[in-house]
Amino acid sequence: MEVIILAGGLGTRLRSVVKEVPKCMAPIAGKPFLWYLLKYLTKYDVNRVILSVGYLRQIIEEWIDKVRDEFPFEFDYAVEEHPLGTGGGIKLALKKATTCDVVVLNGDTFFDVNLNELMDCHRLYPSTITLALKPMYKFERYGRVIIDQVDNHIVEFKEKEFCQEGLINGGVYIINKLDSVFDELPEKFSFEKEVLETQCELSKLFGVIQNGYFIDIGIPEDYRRANEELTDKII
Repeated sequence: MEVIILAGGLGTRLRSVVKEVPKCMAPIAGKPFLWYLLKYLTKYDVNRVILSVGYLRQIIEEWIDKVRDEFPFEFDYAVEEHPLGTGGGIKLALKKATTCDVVVLNGDTFFDVNLNELMDCHRLYPSTITLALKPMYKFERYGRVIIDQVDNHIVEFKEKEFCQEGLINGGVYIINKLDSVFDELPEKFSFEKEVLETQCELSKLFGVIQNGYFIDIGIPEDYRRANEELTDKII
């Protein structure tokens, strides 16, 4: 199994508490957040991790050189010489992948998804991209995802607003790289707007509900919460 981790984020909303490192390298209980993502991947048959890097990438590369023996997979890099947006970063990293179906994770989100189950569902569905969906309660930071209750294809992405209960996009995807969804897109673009919304209209997106632990460290409040909780979820 090959995994792309999107690790090129600028982390502007975190700079009040974390400075001068990429967002994925924000320290959590003495270890970079990226360490927890990699440790999680050791539970599955992952043989290769492609890090999509850009901002302060040398910090990530130097750290990987020190710890690579802790992990049973090969590392590679897809380097953004300038910011490519969420879609451009994925498109560039997919060129490094050697398998058809590739797992993609956000480097600032931990979502304890059963990757074997997600991959099995992806291969059963007529899906270009399969999303892991997280049930949430009383939230307004995330948009809501509506799925068809019969076959689990994604019907609609709702804008952010307060919601009592619903499903959110957990930032874990399986993408069929042989599909042509990226072919006509420019170098820089939004994955959410140009790919997910377009494929949703074509009924080519499917969702798999997963209720594992979820945290997004993109804002200081949740970064502090990760420092309190994440070690217990991994070790």
